[in-house]
Amino acid sequence: MHPISGAILCLTVLGALKLLSLPLFWGLPVGLVLCMASRGSCKFILVALRTIKRDLMCLVVILRVRFSMKSNLRKRSTIPSLFGQIVTRHPDKPALIYEATGEVWSFRELQERCHAVAHWGLAQGWAEGDVVALYMESQPLVVALWLGLATVGVEAALINYNLRQRSLLHCISVSGARAMVFGTELTEAVSEVSSSLQPSMVLFSSGEQQQQQEEKEVKLHSLSVQNLDALLACSPKHPPNFTLRKEFNDRLFYIYTSGTTGMPKAAVVVHSRYFRIAAFGFHSFGLRHDDIIYNCLPLYHSAGTIMGVGQCLLFGLTIVIRRKFSATRFWDDCFKYKCTVIQYIGEICRYLLAQPVRPSEAHHQVRVAFGNGLRPSVWEEFVQRFRIQRVGEFYGATECNCSLINIDGKVGSCGFNSRILPDFYPIRLVRMQEDGKLLRDSQGLCVPCPPGEPGMLMGHINHTDPLRRFDGYADQDSTNQKIAQDVFKIGDTAYVSGDVLVMDEYGYMYFRDRSGDTFRWRGENVSTTEVEGVLSGLLGHSDVAVYGISVPGVEGKAGMAAIAHAGGPFDIEALGIALQEALPSYARPVFLRLMPSVDTTGTFKIQKMRLQREGYRPQESSEDIYFLNSRAGSYEPVTDELYRAINEGEVRL
Repeated sequence: MHPISGAILCLTVLGALKLLSLPLFWGLPVGLVLCMASRGSCKFILVALRTIKRDLMCLVVILRVRFSMKSNLRKRSTIPSLFGQIVTRHPDKPALIYEATGEVWSFRELQERCHAVAHWGLAQGWAEGDVVALYMESQPLVVALWLGLATVGVEAALINYNLRQRSLLHCISVSGARAMVFGTELTEAVSEVSSSLQPSMVLFSSGEQQQQQEEKEVKLHSLSVQNLDALLACSPKHPPNFTLRKEFNDRLFYIYTSGTTGMPKAAVVVHSRYFRIAAFGFHSFGLRHDDIIYNCLPLYHSAGTIMGVGQCLLFGLTIVIRRKFSATRFWDDCFKYKCTVIQYIGEICRYLLAQPVRPSEAHHQVRVAFGNGLRPSVWEEFVQRFRIQRVGEFYGATECNCSLINIDGKVGSCGFNSRILPDFYPIRLVRMQEDGKLLRDSQGLCVPCPPGEPGMLMGHINHTDPLRRFDGYADQDSTNQKIAQDVFKIGDTAYVSGDVLVMDEYGYMYFRDRSGDTFRWRGENVSTTEVEGVLSGLLGHSDVAVYGISVPGVEGKAGMAAIAHAGGPFDIEALGIALQEALPSYARPVFLRLMPSVDTTGTFKIQKMRLQREGYRPQESSEDIYFLNSRAGSYEPVTDELYRAINEGEVRL
């Protein structure tokens, strides 16, 4: 380097330190970065100056998490053993508070309940690697069940309590569960599938059975269901005499995700993955050990049971669990329980903004809000109205190895990748073809997207690195579908996220859309192939195309189904009732389109691009479009007036 250039660089380094208020000991990494930048363009230097503080903040978090994970790997730690260390530090501190009953479990009490579950599991004769399905609404017992089972190596399968019939059966079956625990509130759903369960399946129920209606009690008896509450009440509360053979990278439990195609998939969550997700949240979003988190997210979701409850189990925070989200009670609960942190998904933020102003929203103690899906259009309004000091937005799926974190509060961004050292965190946005396949260059490698161009998010797989491993799903075929070859270099493998993002010139990432056969609605991933299968079955195997469409001012994609109907009578009311019974509320199509035929390819694959572009506006006279009126609970024809009202937000979806 020329002496003059060297002097200029030194001045630049000192100026950067002063400008960014960085401690002097950070001068070395800053200098190194600027040395590299001096070999490039002035634009690169400007990008480096704008992003160096952010990148170094994240580097510190990554190093802290990586060091902890290596230590836990060496010690063969597990989530139950790490939780035991937290209990030792403050046994009498509140761990879980249940909003529905006001019940408070201290860390000691939670551990005692886990021990009772462990003894119960051993008494059933279950061994390490056996699976028990949990089909319950959110409550502290869900935590005690999966954590207690994990103490003796039994793996829980956390099933979405909204699922019914075919989807429910699939989730039970794919996990290989030997038993199922369900809440008595879900007795009807279990009775619907009981005849299709394996004869060896053992059923346990939990809940206030004495308050159930006589008909429900009869059903429980006919299903040969054992009362779990009674069994746990007489189960020992001391640690079981059991030596766990599982280690840090072994299976903990399963969380179901729609993936990009087909029915829900059972994503494998190992102990190290649970730790990694929770630890990144704690260190990235400025959480404190004395924080109280308000968690109204379902505990079958990774956001609720890992990112949320994980703060309790691994870092000693107190968690307030709400059975189901309530927009009207949200801030009242936060005020009542003195919560300092809240969890969200984007839809929750919008629902809260739609509520009338109430006193509790101005008198709460909430300091941090963290979650995913907070749209730019409501981000600033949400922060200003509810006086949130810090938003911790993140991107990630239960099984992915390319999670992103917005560590500095950039509005609208779900995270970033360093432009200075892009290979330090090996993720990449790559180009896709119109049919959704990855675009390849002349060498057969994926083609990276420049800033400003949307692309598929990919993460390099390295099974020797806990931060880069991909544990996949319960079945190998589903796992293979999410792995691509020759992405970064010849011979490598990478995880295919199925999500399209775009990166700006500073490396900030913005979520664009979900590719494939999944769209997001009401905080849930909806599998179009699953809904198509249900609809086609109800309609005598008619051709059906299900897809997500955008509605002005509404988060996510509303489900729409195009149904091949040659004419004649069509009982729309009966179909609506059948869909209500067969699908959870978020998966029921908001719009139905009856048309003479549905476009297909030469191999009979349904084409959806044109249908998505046309949306829900009335088209040909030979077609009928219906809208699901959520208040009336039935479908009604879409007229020009109703179309206008929906577009202008006068009709609530």
